[in-house]
Amino acid sequence: MLFLHETHRVAGERADEFEASWRGRLDQIAKGDDARLLWFFHVAHGTGLSYVVVTIIALRDGASFERHLQRLETGDLHDWYRELESIRHDASSKVLAPVSWSVLQEIELGSLPTDGFEKPLALYMEDTVLPRTGRLDDYLQAASTLYARDTIGKRMAEGTSLLDLRACFRTIAGAHAGREVILWQRVERPELLQPLLTREVPTERRGPGTWMNDALEFRDQWESRLLRTVAWSPLD
Repeated sequence: MLFLHETHRVAGERADEFEASWRGRLDQIAKGDDARLLWFFHVAHGTGLSYVVVTIIALRDGASFERHLQRLETGDLHDWYRELESIRHDASSKVLAPVSWSVLQEIELGSLPTDGFEKPLALYMEDTVLPRTGRLDDYLQAASTLYARDTIGKRMAEGTSLLDLRACFRTIAGAHAGREVILWQRVERPELLQPLLTREVPTERRGPGTWMNDALEFRDQWESRLLRTVAWSPLD
């Protein structure tokens, strides 16, 4: 399964129109068995560029991706896609694939809602990582053990974790393809964001044997974004 990740820089005065356009096309995007919208996010104001939207569409396989592109370029989604271009400044896209140990691997596309049913909002932290040159495999191995199992997994079991690591993706098409990794994490305890943002990481969490320390061997560059779902997003 593949995931089409798009970042849209939306015209601020037309942000509501942009969201309504996506909501109104849920059924049409889901036409057939190839593609379903999973998430529609706003990048939370105050945490990055203004009026940025992130969408993620699940695609059954490579052939489904090709058919989805054809629908956008010459098919039934063409007019809608051109409408989107008039509401946003620009957009960037990349195709993601889950790594072997990612919790999220496959999604039954037919089970995803397309009726716009509303639910409580959720917050995600998206960490986009560029491992050091030649250290991608080492980074992924460390992320699967030292981070996913020994850090997040342990804290989730204790009920003390800010984040729940829902998926780990590699970028296979788009900027930094073959090198970029995305840690896809749901914020489970939003109240823990304040100490994260207002204090330095405690010494005991960045010393030898910790993820913050030991992973520096494999990476020291990443970008975090806080993404907030909308009420009608198919997944929360």
